[in-house]
Amino acid sequence: MRQRHPWVFSGAISHIEGSPEDGDIVEVQNAGGGFLARGMLNRRSQIALRLLTWDAGEAIDEGFWGRRLERALAARASLAADATTNAYRLVNAESDGLPGLIVDRYDRFLVVQVLALGLARWRDQLTHLLVHLAAPEGVYERSDADVLEKEGMPLSTGRLWGDEPPELVEVRESGFSFLVDIKRGQKTGFYLDQRENRRALRTVLAAQPGAAVLNAFAYTGAFGVYAAVAGAGPITQIDTSAEALDLARRHLTLNGFARPESEFITGNVFAELRRFRAEGRHFDAIILDPPKFAQSIGQLERATRGYKDINWLAFQLLRPGGLLFTFSCSGLVTPDLFQKIVFGAALDAGREAQIIGRLSQGPDHPILLSFPEAEYLKGLVCRVF
Repeated sequence: MRQRHPWVFSGAISHIEGSPEDGDIVEVQNAGGGFLARGMLNRRSQIALRLLTWDAGEAIDEGFWGRRLERALAARASLAADATTNAYRLVNAESDGLPGLIVDRYDRFLVVQVLALGLARWRDQLTHLLVHLAAPEGVYERSDADVLEKEGMPLSTGRLWGDEPPELVEVRESGFSFLVDIKRGQKTGFYLDQRENRRALRTVLAAQPGAAVLNAFAYTGAFGVYAAVAGAGPITQIDTSAEALDLARRHLTLNGFARPESEFITGNVFAELRRFRAEGRHFDAIILDPPKFAQSIGQLERATRGYKDINWLAFQLLRPGGLLFTFSCSGLVTPDLFQKIVFGAALDAGREAQIIGRLSQGPDHPILLSFPEAEYLKGLVCRVF
């Protein structure tokens, strides 16, 4: 706590004085009764306390939330001024001093996730502050993440303020257009955290015009658009969702890259990669951006096997000199562990590979130095021989 980590687990609490309710703001003291911090209590969660301030004189009131939101928005001022991009994260929970709060901007709409019980009591005030500070035309709630079950909270979705968002919101990223389903799409509708990595893909592929590209776990095909912009040849995109791939098709057309050689496959990536291997297909670049494989420590071993399997298959499908853009968004898989997994996959595939780039989440998804758990997205760019 003195190192300002924002979580206190239930096993670290000696006792609770009085009878505070879950969701209350409480003061945390050391064994001698000295003030340590102030935060939100939730006995239902393994994370029993989410700390907000280490300043004994700082009250948790509307002014507190306003100051934290102002700071978060000021940190995104360069994005707000970028006319080529109007979709980005405004508030990144603990890393912005607002544990459990996610706010994403999609053009004229804000999408809010309230993922901590104590924050739910402040929902109306937070919405009012966001409207005042960010001037959206509508605020929509997507508090439907799996973590809510661990918090003992009900799911909550719907319009919080202003205009009801349309079925698809058109946004710009780096000057390209994308259609986002903020009501039902993955996360809050789009993988905003991969923006810088999509730009990196475009830069690297621009040196290999005509490259055959495989975009696995494609979702709505944003990586595919950047590959097309870079001058890639045939682009193959795989996802389990036919609806997501329909948007991937539309995105290529929307950005002027609809081509007959584009291929969209609705299926299981593991099975499709094995089919490609059996058919003798090869690619010049492969993007692996799977969903989170490890939701808990108990799932970590299985997750590492899954990451190794898809990377092992990808190494076998790449031509000599080919590029592998491989990611893990599982926070429990550390960057060091992920590199070891990819190394093991290359070794088992009988391929040599060089790391020519390391990737992470964008600057609008900052990592608080005292909260390393915020570094969930990690990626490697490998050249394969």
